[in-house]
Amino acid sequence: MAGERVKLVVQNRSILGSSESRRLRRQGLIPGVLYGREQPIAISVAERDLRQALTGAGGTHAVLDVVVDGGVAHSSVLKEYQQDRVRGYITHIDLQEVRLDQPISASVSVTLVGEPAGVKEGGVLTQVTNTVNVEALPLEIPDHLEFDVSELQIGDSARLSQLHVPEGVTLLDDPEETVIASVAMPRVEEEPEVEEEAVEGEEAAAEGEEAPAEGEEAAAEGEAASGDGEDAGSTEG
Repeated sequence: MAGERVKLVVQNRSILGSSESRRLRRQGLIPGVLYGREQPIAISVAERDLRQALTGAGGTHAVLDVVVDGGVAHSSVLKEYQQDRVRGYITHIDLQEVRLDQPISASVSVTLVGEPAGVKEGGVLTQVTNTVNVEALPLEIPDHLEFDVSELQIGDSARLSQLHVPEGVTLLDDPEETVIASVAMPRVEEEPEVEEEAVEGEEAAAEGEEAPAEGEEAAAEGEAASGDGEDAGSTEG
């Protein structure tokens, strides 16, 4: 949803450094920087207030009216944020002051809706592109874009040119080269030929083991015949 504005009260951060940032986090505050048209301002904001601001109707694309130490509001957007790799909570934010009458670029997520006709026939849906780059006025940046995949048959691919965007929003990615989603037949995994060759090798080895047995039997017969000859000679003597 575009057009969301949220007031966000922050404090000026006079002490910098990793140890100070850790101390702030223990107090439930998130360190950050507000990049304005003049000098960047080091700030801290309550984690609860930040979470409420970024989970509203505008999501992470909401325009934030940032108030530093009770001063004037700075119309800003979330530029970047860092998260804890294990727990997932935000550990640092960068805010960018913007002018509401000038377009900005942003990365917007794409959500697939509907069930493809090809999936009902046994196909598999794959989302190729999860986010697209757009340009619009700060208050017109959508939280996300939806694409209906209901008409996709097996073998079909949907491209960015088929994605509907609100008026005032411009897609920055190549509309013909960017594939959003596709439906294909499921891949059937074939058994490796190596296993079959191994079985054939084992059978050949087994046959090879039987051959010496015949030779041994012939040798045994020869020894028996030789023994009979010796017995016959001793009898004649």
